[in-house]
Amino acid sequence: MVPSDKETDAIRQIKHHPAELDSIDRKILGALAEDASRSYAELSKIVHLSAPAVHDRVKRLKRDGVIKGTVAILDGCKLGRTLLTFLLIDTSSYSATRKLLAFAGRPEVEELHTVAGDGCVLIKVRAANTESLEDFLMEIQSLEGVRSVRSYIALSTFLERGPSPD
Repeated sequence: MVPSDKETDAIRQIKHHPAELDSIDRKILGALAEDASRSYAELSKIVHLSAPAVHDRVKRLKRDGVIKGTVAILDGCKLGRTLLTFLLIDTSSYSATRKLLAFAGRPEVEELHTVAGDGCVLIKVRAANTESLEDFLMEIQSLEGVRSVRSYIALSTFLERGPSPD
């Protein structure tokens, strides 16, 4: 049975179109990716523009959705969530996949993606311990339409970052 557009709308995101960025935009983005607390004056020295010109560019980058937000990057281990796990979940239908999207509001869920390949959904979870991870897994496995869940526990993390502006 082929799913209707209505069934898949909750899963699909808007089409992604690259923004038009020049080298100065990319330098600003790189500097902010390194340290989002930089002032417009600091950024202006890096890109050799006035602070108001940099402010206008940053405002445009935010308006265009290139800069999605400014956040503090928290250390999960120091917050008591020491168990980093990636879950690859296979579902039997779009409605089952939609049910998994509801987990996006959970504090232990850091990322949630629909994927192509061996599974349907990839979830990045930071749990406090094995017991809380097991509870989370049981909750997912109890959903109707979940065919399988594969867990990949990270032993060490050597790199976590967002996309490069280059």
